Amino acid sequence: MQSVQPADRAVLVLGEALVDQFSDGAVPGGAPFNVARSLAWLGVPVGFISRIGADDADGRLLLDSARRYGLDTAGLQRDAQHATGRVSVHEQADGSHRFEIHADAAWDHIEPVAVQREDGIAYFGTLAQRSAASRASLRAAVKHGRGLAFLDLNLRPGPDLRELAAESLMLADWVKVNEDELATLLDWFAPEGVAALTGRFALQRLVVTRGAAGYALIGPAGDTLMAGEGVQQPQLVDTVGAGDAFTAMLLAGLALRRPLAVTLGLANRYAAAICGLRGPLPADPAALQPWREALQALRSEPEEALA
Repeated sequence: MQSVQPADRAVLVLGEALVDQFSDGAVPGGAPFNVARSLAWLGVPVGFISRIGADDADGRLLLDSARRYGLDTAGLQRDAQHATGRVSVHEQADGSHRFEIHADAAWDHIEPVAVQREDGIAYFGTLAQRSAASRASLRAAVKHGRGLAFLDLNLRPGPDLRELAAESLMLADWVKVNEDELATLLDWFAPEGVAALTGRFALQRLVVTRGAAGYALIGPAGDTLMAGEGVQQPQLVDTVGAGDAFTAMLLAGLALRRPLAVTLGLANRYAAAICGLRGPLPADPAALQPWREALQALRSEPEEALA
């Protein structure tokens, strides 16, 4: 009898597309844009919703990168009044970085979109919700449909950060945080511990990235379901985009119904590899071909659930 492969889940990525300005030049960036480009190159059905300047050099740089990665640009809105977003990246001696995110960019003005999402995945973050216009548009898109809502928390200073985090957590099924963000959430909402946090917001899964110390996957009762050690990067260039790479590979595995434990290990190694590059992704996506092949070689599991 011929086996029937389960249908892939599509991923809808919502949020900022911008240019990271390093000391030696501009690089396309923005966590959602990084995730969307990775997903497209990895062979995942993906839609991307953001907003860029109508005709500026930074916007053209983003469009060129999207096309090279095979990412559909139909969802990239054009703004005649606001420029494509920019971030100044201040690099530290240990390879870490500090972001200076410039205000009132095109991605602060994302207009509402009609989306069709049933069994798919909606990815969203908190940074793109800093303005009322984009916040309303993105939340409406996340709420539409019956698929999984994946929050990639990105806590940046702002007057309503705690409220924004709480409202975003209430929309989410799965949440990815780093250790510092988890500590902040526990301090704000659940000093009793992780189980209180997952219970308060009815989270299905909490993914904690720990940099060089690896990762942990936490279940709804606050228990650690899976964990992995860090992967050494002997030629560290910078850590920009490492978390986005981890998220992209994890989403790819969920979308293509790959085994979760194997997907997490692959995501861990993919993030480490990105730390050996300048910026969040290479200019030529062909450099990532081994990762695409590794993901595609994994066998689909029809029973792999998102809950």
